[in-house]
Amino acid sequence: MLDASYHERRGKIKTYFDRTAADAWSKLTSDAKVSRVRETVRAGRDEMRRTLLSWLPEDLSGKRLLDAGCGTGMLAVEAARRGAEVVAIDVAPTLIEIARERLPADLGPGSVAFLAGDMLDPAHGQFDHVVAMDSLIHYRPEDVVKVLAGLAARTLGSIVFTFAPRTIPLTILHAIGQLFPRSDRSPAIEPVSEARLRGLIGADSGLSAWQPGRTRRIAVGFYMSQGLELLPR
Repeated sequence: MLDASYHERRGKIKTYFDRTAADAWSKLTSDAKVSRVRETVRAGRDEMRRTLLSWLPEDLSGKRLLDAGCGTGMLAVEAARRGAEVVAIDVAPTLIEIARERLPADLGPGSVAFLAGDMLDPAHGQFDHVVAMDSLIHYRPEDVVKVLAGLAARTLGSIVFTFAPRTIPLTILHAIGQLFPRSDRSPAIEPVSEARLRGLIGADSGLSAWQPGRTRRIAVGFYMSQGLELLPR
């Protein structure tokens, strides 16, 4: 059961991405000109998206995929082009509207349904694969593991997600970020060491049938994130 800390942080994230940062996020996830700092964030996110997609089957025909925290939908579109039936969910309705506006007509064999709401809602059904790219980095590690357990209960194949690795460079970047104007700041991230996160995953009864797989850390300028794959035992 997720406690008040998760729901409080979820509310802050929704407010930030739905109001404060919607325009900035729209530019960041397009080919619009951005600052040099955001150029590095864009490049890092592009590389992480390619990494997580590479951990999924090349042919996703007939597979249901949950894009948990889809933002403006770039990963969802690429998965659909591989044949997936994608349910793409984000807490911020404004980002979902941008994603719908950008949805190309040439998706090929797949499909995307963009929805504003809760990625843990069981009404969305069962999935073959789940992707959560940079959507869990603002939550406490204990809450992240609870979210993963909730998703695992409805997932047949793999879960690939990212976390903020606890490193000295990331600590420095986070401190520098606090110097930015308040309107440019995202909700605080929650860094965690890979060893601690693996320990929490191993100790959670809801993930007893799952084990960590591939992992990769990506650091480009002001972007640092680490991908981790969870697989059924």
